[in-house]
Amino acid sequence: MSLLSRVLFGVLKGVALVVFTATADACFFLSELVGNLLVISLWLDKLSFSRAQVVQRRASLLNYMLFLRLTPTSSNIFINVVSPIVDVLYRIFFTETFIRLILIVYITIRTLITLEELQSSNSNTINDIYDINLTATLFLIGIVSVTPTLMRKTKS
Repeated sequence: MSLLSRVLFGVLKGVALVVFTATADACFFLSELVGNLLVISLWLDKLSFSRAQVVQRRASLLNYMLFLRLTPTSSNIFINVVSPIVDVLYRIFFTETFIRLILIVYITIRTLITLEELQSSNSNTINDIYDINLTATLFLIGIVSVTPTLMRKTKS
């Protein structure tokens, strides 16, 4: 969808279309209906840990979920399936999924644009591929997503 939306609608409209359609899907509700069987059979030990983490971080659950989604150590499939089972509210699930997808689609479209520019100019130096603005943006997003948690730990 990212490839096609960029060509048909441009960067901003393409990102908006892909993010909205991917976020508003029925994954959360389907998991709520049949996810218990899957989770119990595959991840029973992780289910109790996840439930405890959600209860412990209820006040800052959106930040916690964003952190889980943005770090490469957690599985998005696991988070999608387990979220309704461990009582993550749909509005929190929707919000953090929406934010994560904006980042993913933006990076994908920026990468496609960079590849198009490289192909059209026949340039292949590392400086042409390296985008300091994109790197700085991603770094800033990472800092912002962790800051509330670090501030809470410092206060306590």
